[in-house]
Amino acid sequence: MFVCATSECFPNLPRSEVLPTLVDLQYTAVELRMAEDAAAWCRPSLALENPEQAFETFRDTHRLTIAALNFDLPPSDPQYQEKFAACCKLAKALRVVPLVVPAAELGTPFNEEIERLRGLVKSASLEGSLVAMKTTIGCMTEDPDTAVVLCDTVKGLGLALDPSHYIAGPRQGRDFSKVFPHVCHLYLRDSTKSKLYVRVGQGEVDYGKLISQLQGVGYNRALTVDMTPLEGFDHKAEMRKMRLLLDSLL
Repeated sequence: MFVCATSECFPNLPRSEVLPTLVDLQYTAVELRMAEDAAAWCRPSLALENPEQAFETFRDTHRLTIAALNFDLPPSDPQYQEKFAACCKLAKALRVVPLVVPAAELGTPFNEEIERLRGLVKSASLEGSLVAMKTTIGCMTEDPDTAVVLCDTVKGLGLALDPSHYIAGPRQGRDFSKVFPHVCHLYLRDSTKSKLYVRVGQGEVDYGKLISQLQGVGYNRALTVDMTPLEGFDHKAEMRKMRLLLDSLL
């Protein structure tokens, strides 16, 4: 395992300062977001239309290893599958394995979600990539039982586990260890039952137990810090504190 951070941890910084800031905080790996909005690291449409130019946007990572790409695109996009396939090709060129995708919102027909996920897994498998579906409040994966059923139904599908959404979500208090064998990416921040995000050390996330349980099922990928600024607190200090905590457990 290794410690990572998302490029979304510093939404208030200019893009040119995000990666150097992570380097200053002694992070060695980063997850980069792909979406069609201005805040994204690269647009999926660029990966589809001009793969070489898309690759160039990832050239200067300030020596940070790219641990994952976050494909943050709504399934309603008319070129959804084509853009995802292009991002898989880009991931292969970058030697990145996990591609994180959102889960469908609650109320989405089960068969419709299965069809979408099978299409994603097929595209990813052709390029040697893994699809990691996020566990998120308000989505089908907010229930760990449903998340496991989706993975069992779509062979090759993995999960991007965000334990905060099980600690603070409507399924709080339930054992979610059943999802561990399917985890191929991990997000971390501190949380309580009433707040999705609190300062490091003030929440209920048992990082040591979580890491030990994941090690038990063979997880050896990123521990990805995904924290945005809390008003009134030094965000860089919180990011440094989280890195030191995770490093001490490895």
